Amino acid sequence: MNPEISVIITIVGGIIAFFLLLYLLPVNLWFTAQLSNVKISLLNLVLMRLRKVPPSLVTNAMIISSKAGLKLTSNEIETHYLAGGNVNKVIKALISADKANIPLNFKLATAIDLAGRDVFDAVQLSVNPQVINTPPVAAVAKDGIQLIAKARVTVRANINQLVGGAGEETILARVGEGIVTTIGSSESHKQVLENPDRISKTVLSKGLDSGTAFEILSIDIADIDIGENVGAKLQTDQAEADLKVANARAEERRAMAVAYEQEMRAKAQEAKAKVIEAETQIPLAMAEAFRNGNLGVMDYYKMQNIQADTDMRSSISNPKGNDRSK
Repeated sequence: MNPEISVIITIVGGIIAFFLLLYLLPVNLWFTAQLSNVKISLLNLVLMRLRKVPPSLVTNAMIISSKAGLKLTSNEIETHYLAGGNVNKVIKALISADKANIPLNFKLATAIDLAGRDVFDAVQLSVNPQVINTPPVAAVAKDGIQLIAKARVTVRANINQLVGGAGEETILARVGEGIVTTIGSSESHKQVLENPDRISKTVLSKGLDSGTAFEILSIDIADIDIGENVGAKLQTDQAEADLKVANARAEERRAMAVAYEQEMRAKAQEAKAKVIEAETQIPLAMAEAFRNGNLGVMDYYKMQNIQADTDMRSSISNPKGNDRSK
């Protein structure tokens, strides 16, 4: 082999070996850590490479936390990275909480981060409270007047309740429930309009932030509008329903009266039929009396005269010829 080629191969191999050694032995990171008074060994940096943990990420996190006065170990940071956490946000959150005198340790911060919440935003929300606007909440006072209220809820994050605590939806639901309860227990809607702060005081006294990830600082009633007269509407609907019931009962009584009238007419016709049947027996009885000698001719004529006199009196008393038997 040509000596010149051998020299070139040796040089190239040396350069590759040098860069490979620098990759495996991040001397520059170790030197930077030593200058920043961060105690981390070169062997530990090499083991991070083998565990597929970026040594620069851990080293920079330790340098930043050390400068901020936080005492963290490389093992804690590496463990959080391997668990899938966001190391940079956790470090920023710890520094912000420390400067704002908010009690937050590394264990709680990593738990919040691994729970899927933005721990840095949570710290910022704890420092700068957030205003939540509730949707319009409708409730009816005891006098039947509907009121529609809107509230503004000022909350800040409760660091200790971020893991497992309820969110904004629960706060809004509880505030809405408190508004409905307060308005519904008022004797008149005018009391609520005159003193809207009654709603705020009543709702705040219920401890609605219990079990949530927020702490309620204040509840302010932004607007109250008058809605429908629900009491009058209900009375009108009740009156209409009562009227329908009364009409149904009247119709039932009328139908019963008509049926009773028809029944009486049927009985009257039945009675008339019996009278006519009885009258048909009179000639037969008279004939029988003639045959038996119990009735004479003079008796018969006398009876005819009486009948004629009776018919004449009836025609005089009833000139239109109406049959009174009907």
